[in-house]
Amino acid sequence: MKIEQTWENDGFLLRPARTEDAEEYFSQNFNPLDREVARLTGSKEVFTHDEVVNFFIKCIGEDDRYDFLIIAPDGRIIGESVINEIDWDSRSANYRISLFHSNERGKGIGSWAIKKTRDFAFERLKLHRLELDVFSFNTRAEKAYITAGFKREGVLRDAIWDGENYADDILMAILEKEWKQIKDN
Repeated sequence: MKIEQTWENDGFLLRPARTEDAEEYFSQNFNPLDREVARLTGSKEVFTHDEVVNFFIKCIGEDDRYDFLIIAPDGRIIGESVINEIDWDSRSANYRISLFHSNERGKGIGSWAIKKTRDFAFERLKLHRLELDVFSFNTRAEKAYITAGFKREGVLRDAIWDGENYADDILMAILEKEWKQIKDN
């Protein structure tokens, strides 16, 4: 059962993705995908309309994920914050976030979305563990994750090729008890 949850911060919204968002999600962000976003997320730059729209709609219907969209004050979809690969038995999940446009980075929007989605994972979904991986050249994201309470658990050395250099894939997670300590302070 999906839970509706919306947050607001200085005109920005974080809300669940809806089927009717699929076309704008594609046209505003994947035509083509920003080169730096592709590098930071390990993604390709060019996707077809059907690849994006069909995947987007498929994700909304799955029971092992929650897809939130980051909406700018002008109504544009500028990013996503996703809890996926939920294992309900072990109460664990993967986390990922992306701001699709470089001019939206560095404003605190991502950090805000990380914290709100993290809180949703523990408060509403009752998860025990939320994990992620981040590439070593994405120092801004790693700092935001650490600020949100995620801890380094391991490093896959030279696991990523960004087209020019090898980089590490850093594994991070936050546990329910660590999140409670953050929320209690």
